[in-house]
Amino acid sequence: MLTSLLKFAALLLTVTLMACSPKFDWREVRGSDAPFTILMPAKAASFSRLMELDGVNLNLHMTAADAGGVSFAVGYAKVNESSKIPGVLAAMQAGMLKNIRATSSKPRQSDGSEIEAIGQLQNGQTVKLLGRFVARGNWVYQVVIIGPEKALNADVVDTFLTSFKAG
Repeated sequence: MLTSLLKFAALLLTVTLMACSPKFDWREVRGSDAPFTILMPAKAASFSRLMELDGVNLNLHMTAADAGGVSFAVGYAKVNESSKIPGVLAAMQAGMLKNIRATSSKPRQSDGSEIEAIGQLQNGQTVKLLGRFVARGNWVYQVVIIGPEKALNADVVDTFLTSFKAG
């Protein structure tokens, strides 16, 4: 009887702690190589790989976190030849749309620097992507959120996208 009671108490404590834990634990993240800051909803992981975007070889870095069934990421790279920046940004945007097999997309800003798209992950899950593609100096950035449309509430999207600062 005491063992069953202890097991029940442990289960109740676990459920209570899970209910109290925030879905989004916002924290400031700074770029280790690039000049930017952003709020991430969980502990972020970083990686990089060599890529070719619009004929430009570069080292693309990614800092990302997942929370509440949503992925948050900042991709960035340094482009040494400034005339190549518009093409690299366009290739970043096209690559993200291809990654989610976008079935529709539309600009969120008149200059095309922000987009909204609906697509599918490889597992068939329908997702929404919200992204910003900008340059600051010789740095190009993609700031994206990908997840089920119902999980992308306006406050979460606004907190993430407006927190991005690059210098």
